[in-house]
Amino acid sequence: MSRTIVVGAAQLGPIARADSREVVVARMIALLEKAARRGCDLVVYPELALTTFFPRWFMEDQAEVDAFFETEMPGPATAPLFAKVKELGVAISFGYAEKTVIDGRVRRFNTSIIVDKTGAIVHRYHKVHLPGHTENEPWRAFQHLEKRYFEPGDTFFAPADCLGGKLGMAICNDRRWPETYREHALRGTEMVLIGYNTPYHYPLAPEHDHLQCFHNHLAMQAGAYANGMWVVGVGKAGNEENCVLIGQSCIIAPTGEIVAMASTLGDELVTHDCDLDRCTEIRANIFNFQKHRRPEMYPLLSAPV
Repeated sequence: MSRTIVVGAAQLGPIARADSREVVVARMIALLEKAARRGCDLVVYPELALTTFFPRWFMEDQAEVDAFFETEMPGPATAPLFAKVKELGVAISFGYAEKTVIDGRVRRFNTSIIVDKTGAIVHRYHKVHLPGHTENEPWRAFQHLEKRYFEPGDTFFAPADCLGGKLGMAICNDRRWPETYREHALRGTEMVLIGYNTPYHYPLAPEHDHLQCFHNHLAMQAGAYANGMWVVGVGKAGNEENCVLIGQSCIIAPTGEIVAMASTLGDELVTHDCDLDRCTEIRANIFNFQKHRRPEMYPLLSAPV
């Protein structure tokens, strides 16, 4: 039986701070409908897909911050997206800011979910590697306050059984860490879905600005190849509130090859037929963990710094 998933990487162009959830969801639905016409089984959207990337602003009023968070999923604004998923029979994955209550305590996460073809949430992931800072740093052209507005995720990099395979998630900065892909691979993940919002300008090392697109693909291609898995990386792109975000949303094969890539900085869909059995090309040969991996020789990988 074929284990090929037709995947659509649904890049989003800029989202203004004033844009409503309804406006954004309409754009997401338009890409979903296009994906259905192309025969897609799965559509992947960016990190924090429902709003502008709000951690670029310092806000002291928690109520102002919370306006960017979802307290239910689906909610009134996102219900049409879930209804369209069920109508079209196309699964989706997207990121959003989640405010929830766990054991009586309010928690705020940078979250990503997988929604199956029936419109049911089958997997949820909270971003582990939060970049940025916690306090106002006005010298920056824009802030990066993820550490202020979110708490680190406490869910492991693990897959869910979906669409006949094992699908997992990571979010933005997670893609830069080799441990993300290796942990996924050790748990059997065959495809990692990654949303991102990545500026061209990096305030702490502006000499790397011209390398942002290169590093984006470098990390994901290396992760795909060294672990024999498909990687779908999807960004929010373009000039968003005077912060230019990279595009290059792509689908990467287990061989590390980019097999589809966006060519604009706007709303764009690129697709590819992803055969999950191709993971075996790598996992049975070059990176056969059972035969060649030497975990006893890597004791510091899990040790605190």
